[in-house]
Amino acid sequence: MRIGIGNDHAAVELKNEIIKHLTNKGYEVINFGINEGETVDYPEIGEEVGRAIVDNIVDYGVLICGTGFGISLAANKINGIRACVCSEPVTASLSKRHNNANIIAFGARIVGLEMAKAIVDSFFDAEFEGGRHQRRVNLLTDIEERVKAED
Repeated sequence: MRIGIGNDHAAVELKNEIIKHLTNKGYEVINFGINEGETVDYPEIGEEVGRAIVDNIVDYGVLICGTGFGISLAANKINGIRACVCSEPVTASLSKRHNNANIIAFGARIVGLEMAKAIVDSFFDAEFEGGRHQRRVNLLTDIEERVKAED
């Protein structure tokens, strides 16, 4: 599984630790984020990781900024992206199991390293359940298509 990870300046250290954690678990991780001393506007990174998913460069994404919210908003502007902000493992698991989320986001100013590891583990251990949840994901896709057609 290929995972794209992206961050802004608030999350360099946490991103680096999550890359190590995921790599140690056997995932291929592609870094779309920035490094120490660099600066970026988080919407650019959210868009880049979102596009990498829809372009099949990576399978899933992890986005980290100060809160996780801003960077997830950017990713969610991309048709086909379902990014969920998670500050604990239950939300991470349910976002994948029920909503077929393809990106999780969290905040470096909100969660510490151990919680961040638990969040990514919970997300990547989960499987989409389909069934009634598929119908709801299809409704989200229908909304995307209607909005796109209106533009």
